[in-house]
Amino acid sequence: MPNQTSVNEFLLLGVTDIQELQPFLFVVFLAIYFVIVAGNGTILMVVISDPRLHSPMYFFLGNLSCLDICYSTVTLPKMLENFLSSHKAISFLGCISQLHFFHFLGSTEGLLLTVMAFDRFVAICKPLRYTLIMNHQACAQMAVTVWIIGFLYALLHSTMTSRLNFCGSNHIHHFFCDIKPLLELACGNIELNQWLLNTVTGTIAMGPFFLTLLSYFYIIIYLFFKTLSCSMLHKALSTCASHFMVVVLFFAPVVFTYTRSTSGSSMDQDRIIAIMYSVVTPVLNPLIYTLRNKQVKGALRRAIRRRL
Repeated sequence: MPNQTSVNEFLLLGVTDIQELQPFLFVVFLAIYFVIVAGNGTILMVVISDPRLHSPMYFFLGNLSCLDICYSTVTLPKMLENFLSSHKAISFLGCISQLHFFHFLGSTEGLLLTVMAFDRFVAICKPLRYTLIMNHQACAQMAVTVWIIGFLYALLHSTMTSRLNFCGSNHIHHFFCDIKPLLELACGNIELNQWLLNTVTGTIAMGPFFLTLLSYFYIIIYLFFKTLSCSMLHKALSTCASHFMVVVLFFAPVVFTYTRSTSGSSMDQDRIIAIMYSVVTPVLNPLIYTLRNKQVKGALRRAIRRRL
């Protein structure tokens, strides 16, 4: 079926319609973007350069930092440009590309958080078999698998959305191109796209979330029934706490956004929630992992001493 699109570009209406707030928001989000790139870039550099962090847990943390930099770069530069521009246009191809990479990197991060939870499960519940199960080859295969699944999932949505007919308004009530706002603008039959959004995206969001919760449920049960030392219990739970905080911050708004029907959602509400998982989570990840992780803090101090 050929593409019947008559819209050549879309207008991103952004975070707010209040013009007086645009310069202030530009400064705020520019500072946030700088912290995201600097914080996650530092973690990525430390994980790569410090041999003491060459373990499965920090290999996946390096992947997470790389994802957070790329994930925020998909939306924030365009948002910053629109804060200072009166013509907030994005081409049709640019819009579909942004949609693709947003869902590619977002779904990959969700799957990666599940793999990280599995890593903690094996490390705590099966410590004697940890090096056998989480060997270098297995870790690389898991990382490659989640990146490929994320790419194929996003390709499905970007392909199906690009084949829709947009014949009316081109005003997107969002600060980036996402599936739900575009479905609001589409003409013709969108039942298949709705089904993909509700079923496939719901599965991608809910599946990893429940698997992650299941991993932590088993970890907590194991620790309370198998660990006699309070210090060992505290150490193990502290190790998992930072990861669990990231999981909640990322999955809670994602699940809330993509498991609701398009007709029953508020665009203003969706914009606020989108800021949570696309902007706030990437900026908090470096702070959570460095402030709560002694090994990362130690590696940072060693890196600083080497440069002085």
